[in-house]
Amino acid sequence: MPRLLVLHHSPTASLRTLTESVVAGAGDDAIDGVEVRVVEALAFARGEADHQDLVDADGYVLGTTANFGYMSGALKHVFDSTFLQIGGALSDDGSGTASEGATSRRPFGLYVHGRYDTTGAVRSVLALTGALGWTRGYGVLEAMGEVSENDTAAAYELGATIAALVGEA
Repeated sequence: MPRLLVLHHSPTASLRTLTESVVAGAGDDAIDGVEVRVVEALAFARGEADHQDLVDADGYVLGTTANFGYMSGALKHVFDSTFLQIGGALSDDGSGTASEGATSRRPFGLYVHGRYDTTGAVRSVLALTGALGWTRGYGVLEAMGEVSENDTAAAYELGATIAALVGEA
């Protein structure tokens, strides 16, 4: 059965609301035959998850806060501790290059919440997913300030869209 991994760092009520909407969308009754696995990014730091969780998934939805112009430290740790093991590629100068590794071409989605700006967080995640060769299956959801009904609806659609893509593969 195809597996969607929802990998998130949700330390705030706003992020938890978005994550719940993503998971609800991924589990929509219209999507059949996709296992949805939800893992906190901090599980990687606690030794409760590792690169195999990423290798075993057929697609991903990533959720993070925007912290000082970057993704959360928890999500960065996931990439730091698994990048080469899941097929990430680096050029001789250390920059990321499009990969043909173990997880390349898998669909992913991204949602980011910030108080004032999400630009750097989005850029940093997209740089890493690009170096992994992942394929964006939905536009990036950038929520600012208080989470609105439009944000939760978009999060639901994000989860449903990536789950449907995983189910088609």
